[in-house]
Amino acid sequence: MSSIAISSLLVALSIVAIVYLTAKVKFSVFGSLFAVSIVLALSTNVPVEKVIDLLKTSFGNTLGGISFIIIFGAAIAVCMERSGGALSIATHILKKAGERNAKPALAWTGFIPGLTIFCDTGYIILSGIARSISAKSRTPMPLMAAILGSSLYAVHCLVPTHPGALAAANTLGANLGLFILAGVIFAIPGLLAAYYWANFMSKGQDYAPAAMEVDELQSDRPLPPFSHALLPVVLPLVLISISTLLTTLGLKTGFAVYLHFLGNPVIALLAGMLCGLWLLSRNGGKQGDFTDVLEQAIVKAGPILIITAAGGMFGAVIRETGVGTALGEALSSASVGLLVPFIIAALLKTAQGSSTVAALTTAAIVTPSLASFGLDSEMGRLFAVLAIGAGSIVASHANDSYFWVVTKFSNIEMQQSLRVFTTSTIVMGTVTFACIWAASAFML
Repeated sequence: MSSIAISSLLVALSIVAIVYLTAKVKFSVFGSLFAVSIVLALSTNVPVEKVIDLLKTSFGNTLGGISFIIIFGAAIAVCMERSGGALSIATHILKKAGERNAKPALAWTGFIPGLTIFCDTGYIILSGIARSISAKSRTPMPLMAAILGSSLYAVHCLVPTHPGALAAANTLGANLGLFILAGVIFAIPGLLAAYYWANFMSKGQDYAPAAMEVDELQSDRPLPPFSHALLPVVLPLVLISISTLLTTLGLKTGFAVYLHFLGNPVIALLAGMLCGLWLLSRNGGKQGDFTDVLEQAIVKAGPILIITAAGGMFGAVIRETGVGTALGEALSSASVGLLVPFIIAALLKTAQGSSTVAALTTAAIVTPSLASFGLDSEMGRLFAVLAIGAGSIVASHANDSYFWVVTKFSNIEMQQSLRVFTTSTIVMGTVTFACIWAASAFML
């Protein structure tokens, strides 16, 4: 057996080990991720002298990239819970859509903002609304988490306002205008498939709805107005969206510099937190709320930060083994059209966790072979990058930091998230690709 085959087997066994340790043995998630990461590193081609540095660097890099976002996002959640803002938004959505339509309403609540904001940032901002809708409509929280998580994830991987899709499009030389339009169109059937699959996987399961916070249960004071409650949620989305739009248009100088600063997710969520504090001050707030909110946010964010960083560490160890790249290169010699970029991207995503890395790497691998695949044309390049985007959706699990954001901000168990959310990403990516492949039969 070749070394890459052995490494692939070890990677697969390591994923199974994490699931077993956390779901069956009830071992600490962080402990499981750390133990499996170090064993995997020592069992593959990672030099012994590099193992600890790899773990520390990857853990720190992941932490550095998300720490402020998660802390400020948690602070927004605390403010929205204590002020009744999340409940106000949830009540309004349910009133307009009806409880029977709570789930599709939440799906579109994620899909539309997701066109311009990263999926993890979007989930952090919107998770409080999802929990409140779950509590009020008595809908299982794992189902609501999968619906919101999938709706944000679909456009994150398929629309070039996001880094992986944009980088892949640039590498392949795809038409960005057509890619944006096609990405949005093909994301919709993928989202619908994930929606119905999540519902199917939740049936017959004893999944509980989200529990309302103590402050949300207080009925002796009126809820804040819907327009006021929206501000801590919408302002960060608007600021990030403006920055994204300016980047897409290539505007990076002059006044745009200040807009990019305000649209940085850290600053945008800080602004959202300040709006949340203002909302709290007008709805049951008291002196000392600023300190108290930050302290509560840090308590909420701490476990999420540690586990998310550990997931990034595990993904980095897998990348270091070279399994994903080797599998991709092996497949690149096969001439089966669009199926190749999809399979390579799906394998890379599943193996190492990052959709962006999967899309970038796949684009680099398949670009020299586009002619042999029959894809060396404007429409061929468009469909190739769409296939890569669909593949980068499959599958979000333990080595993906977004998986842990969805799981921990929803306060659900890992096995619940694997059953409902992870399987939904597999179905979503597969159905999206099937639609892309079907369309290519008429347009290539």
